[in-house]
Amino acid sequence: MRVAIIGSGPAGFYAAEALLKRTDTAVDVDMFDRLPTPFGLVRGGVAPDHQRIKAVTRVFASTAARPTFRFLGNVRLGRDVTVDDLRRHYHQIVYATGSESDRRLGIPGEGIERCTPATVFVGWYNGHPDYRHARFDLSVRRAAVVGNGNVAVDVARILLRTRAELERTDIAAHALEALRESQVREVYLLGRRGPAQAAFSPAELRELGTLEAADPVVDPADLAGLSDPAPGGNLEILRSFAARRPRPDARRLHLRFLVSPTEVLADAAGAVAGLRLEKNRLERRPDGTVVARGTGETEVLEVGLVLPAVGYAADRIPGVPFDEKARVIANEDGRVVDPVLRSPLPGEYVVGWARSGPQGLIGEHRRASAHVVAHMVADAAGLATRPLPPRDAIDDVLRARGVRPVSFVDWARLDEVEVARGARRGAPRDKLVDVAAMLAILGEGE
Repeated sequence: MRVAIIGSGPAGFYAAEALLKRTDTAVDVDMFDRLPTPFGLVRGGVAPDHQRIKAVTRVFASTAARPTFRFLGNVRLGRDVTVDDLRRHYHQIVYATGSESDRRLGIPGEGIERCTPATVFVGWYNGHPDYRHARFDLSVRRAAVVGNGNVAVDVARILLRTRAELERTDIAAHALEALRESQVREVYLLGRRGPAQAAFSPAELRELGTLEAADPVVDPADLAGLSDPAPGGNLEILRSFAARRPRPDARRLHLRFLVSPTEVLADAAGAVAGLRLEKNRLERRPDGTVVARGTGETEVLEVGLVLPAVGYAADRIPGVPFDEKARVIANEDGRVVDPVLRSPLPGEYVVGWARSGPQGLIGEHRRASAHVVAHMVADAAGLATRPLPPRDAIDDVLRARGVRPVSFVDWARLDEVEVARGARRGAPRDKLVDVAAMLAILGEGE
């Protein structure tokens, strides 16, 4: 059986691992990615100061080393290869394209100068080629990050790291240069619900208390009357922050709860001057869930930079059914379906955030991808007997369209270059951020 996996992030690699480890059926896997570099979210989303998380790429590399696996980078679905091409050349297709777009606040003033989605900021500091030309004005003293998830915490932490802390990471060189000169001294992390409903993980929250030159600030009144569901959880950590006395010369990270931005305010030049916030209260629904409701009471928070981090959404792919409401590939438990009739498309599946939306830590994708692979195997009876063109026929299709796929061996060459560049500044790597530059390196000696 031959399978195409579109996307080389964690969910895609875990699906490949589950397929290639099976002993009841022989599987060839071709993994496509629009970038020459593999690993998706691990490379382009995980914060540069989280190197231990990035070590999972060693597991992915062991999967890539299997003789029945191929990586075809620098190939974009919908431009270089079509869904119909894949249907002709593969028995099954797995979409692992993630969620690369951002969700919006939908309030007046959003998008003015110095109000930029956190997705752009994350891509910028991680050296994602799509965002290498982004610009951020860090000459302001106060910034607001809207959201209470792990991405919001990452963004706040990167804004408050010292130069020395950042230099030890694989942060993109252009971001390192800009952040060295940053004037940001206070960051407000804003959540629309209460401390007990915050989506950040205890590990991420706890790390905010270890910054070399910044202190977390929590109002004890925000925690009054709340009980800890488990020791070591978010509320316990927040209480420890509330009890701390901030250092006089330290930068500040203010964790605010029960507020929702209603307007981004502009100065005379049209750039961010502040956020109008509405205070919220919590209501419990009959099903036990808790929602935030506006009280009508507002305040103005003076900040010069706003980075909304309110979630990711999948992009529509030409030829692939899409659920407009959920902003994911239309699916039922990982089987791609017609968005109206909900009937399955034979041989097509989806894993990761493109299936579920942006939820779950990287390690959780292993089980989830294996679950979808079990559906694939259950549905595969007789598939291997369907005649296909030779495996390398897809290479001929790409060559005829002027596309030069990047192999995993090619990536190893790029990896060596990045690691050598990073060694010069004492960092794990210094990323190549321009696709043309990557391809030029691979073209040397050909």
